[in-house]
Amino acid sequence: MKKISFVFGTRPEAIKLCPLINELKSRKILQTEIIVSGQHREMLDGVLDGFGVVPDVNMNLMREGQSLSDITERVLCEASRLFKDSLPSLVLVHGDTTTAFAAALAAFYQKIPIGHVEAGLRTYNLKEPFPEEFNRRLIDTVASLHFAPTESAKENLLREGVEEKNIFVTGNTGIDALKSTVKENFSHPLTDIAKKKRVLLLTAHRRENIGEPLYNIYSAVRRIAEKYRELCVICPVHKNPAVSKIACLELGNTENIILCEPLELSVFHNLMARSYVILTDSGGIQEEAAALGVPTLVLRNVTERPEGVRAGVLRAVGCDADTVYNEFVSLYEDSEKYLKTARSSEVFGTGKASEKIADILEKIL
Repeated sequence: MKKISFVFGTRPEAIKLCPLINELKSRKILQTEIIVSGQHREMLDGVLDGFGVVPDVNMNLMREGQSLSDITERVLCEASRLFKDSLPSLVLVHGDTTTAFAAALAAFYQKIPIGHVEAGLRTYNLKEPFPEEFNRRLIDTVASLHFAPTESAKENLLREGVEEKNIFVTGNTGIDALKSTVKENFSHPLTDIAKKKRVLLLTAHRRENIGEPLYNIYSAVRRIAEKYRELCVICPVHKNPAVSKIACLELGNTENIILCEPLELSVFHNLMARSYVILTDSGGIQEEAAALGVPTLVLRNVTERPEGVRAGVLRAVGCDADTVYNEFVSLYEDSEKYLKTARSSEVFGTGKASEKIADILEKIL
């Protein structure tokens, strides 16, 4: 039986790969090996538990204060050792993390074919997002199979010289995950707030935003909360100490702002579904928000998911405090504008990406 080694290490990767892992396991035609790096230790475990996915190998590489170089070196060396022992027929990575990049490089050095889930996303700006834009470009350079979520992603790959026969447009597996988590009768103290108040959901943690941009974002959100007392702002704060420090300084003493720990996936997805507006610098949340029909302001200058912008659900507003504030006010106070934005879109997929990828893998392997 041919074996596929999945390698990942962060919460977003797990959210998007677990549906595919479970789809392949249910078919029992290909063997799966689950290798996690531990790049996000605490935040990863909850997602794995939620999907019932148990790693075969945990590198446990996370260290306090680790740098990108540290992660790259440790994943590259450990993945190389593991691949020599397990001899997979294919190494499958997702997206644009340092774990994905280093694992793909390890497989490339050993001449093991690489499959890239969520291939072809681009901003064509190596600084935004950093280092993700670099990571995903390099992964696509060495990958044999490119699972592009959209036609736009496929076009990016074709322009870069990837052969069309190696590109498969599948939709995004993140939309598959929503099918198992969002429930109409879901109840939790945070999601129940949306029964009484409009919820503004805020997530901001990108590496390139840490520092002045993050101060600007939180400053704008504080002004929004002070202006619209009927709103409840809920902000799950990333584990990065640099992020939590700024969040507490800027948002910690405002009555209608709730700062909380990162949420279990089902709670977070159901909170998204019940939110009135989302502000985020996350990539995956852009896709999920589009599928759920929640108007979203993207706290970045550029997005590698322009399909959501074209569909009218997303708007990239950058990190300038006045711009973020004014864009929110415009959306919030213009009911016609809001209603045009508050509609679900299948631009990122219909929830069957895992099935499509599994079909392709079975045929090829």
